[in-house]
Amino acid sequence: MSEENNLRQSLEQFRDDVRNLEIQIGKVLVGQSDVVRSTVVAMIAGGHILLEGVPGLGKTLLVRTLAEAVEGKFSRIQFTPDLMPADLTGTNIMGERTGVHEGANRFEFQKGPVFANIVLADEINRATPKTQSALLEAMQEHSVTVGGVTHRLEGLFFVMATQNPLEMEGTYPLPEAQLDRFFGKVLVPFPSMDEMVGILNRTTTGAEPKVEATFPSQRILEMGKLAREIMVADEITRFAVELCMGTHPDHPKATPFVRKYVRFGASPRGAQAMLLGAKINAILDGRFNVAKEDLKTLAPMVLRHRIILNFEGQAENISTDKVIEELIK
Repeated sequence: MSEENNLRQSLEQFRDDVRNLEIQIGKVLVGQSDVVRSTVVAMIAGGHILLEGVPGLGKTLLVRTLAEAVEGKFSRIQFTPDLMPADLTGTNIMGERTGVHEGANRFEFQKGPVFANIVLADEINRATPKTQSALLEAMQEHSVTVGGVTHRLEGLFFVMATQNPLEMEGTYPLPEAQLDRFFGKVLVPFPSMDEMVGILNRTTTGAEPKVEATFPSQRILEMGKLAREIMVADEITRFAVELCMGTHPDHPKATPFVRKYVRFGASPRGAQAMLLGAKINAILDGRFNVAKEDLKTLAPMVLRHRIILNFEGQAENISTDKVIEELIK
């Protein structure tokens, strides 16, 4: 019984911590509560997130505020066509030895901006595929290899990449296999009338809200481990698999809508992300078990960038969100 009480207390602490983190972010960012929640879920799950929205919606502000609230190192990388992989990962530079071998030169590894706890990859689709893949290797392996030597990325490592859906000239869209490495893709909506008023009130006066760094990055890793301990019924796991398989047009579970408009469906990573995110969603909802509703809540975020439409789907301007909506129905 005491073990159950301990778990209950741990999960209540989990909820309180996330609530406090969201309050800190809310001091600076107006609205966007769904975007903040999705970002926090992905971070706790140990994944990375892709934020898409037109300029000026606070994507960069969200990441910077999150980094201020979490005690850890933050780095921002502005992706441009001339950015080289070494600009991200770091490089070996010539340095002089001291002591016995004084005067002799040797190579020293100088760490790049990717060696941080929270990394903002601003406009990731502006850099060349070579540079994109250097970041994506670090995301997947949690390590960087330079000059044949592997350097580990220790502790929390969370990448938030942004892209602008409007301006597509001079961009290099991420290939499907690379997109699959992101836990989720979050669409940043345009603010409502009331939120716009709040933004203007907050940004056109002298007052500048301050965020307190009260959240150790180590705590996020502990929360991720705790979330994995939540039990899931076989029926729920099977439902996650059915949702994932249903996005494949040649699978018996596929709907007529999927067969008509989809070329390729989600990978097993999609089902993994959906189930892990659903566990975190259940905890934040005050439950100790995962329900189908949790999976339905997570499905758009984790599947939208993993579904590839066919020519007909693109020609008719069908969104992958519409495909997921039809599938859940």
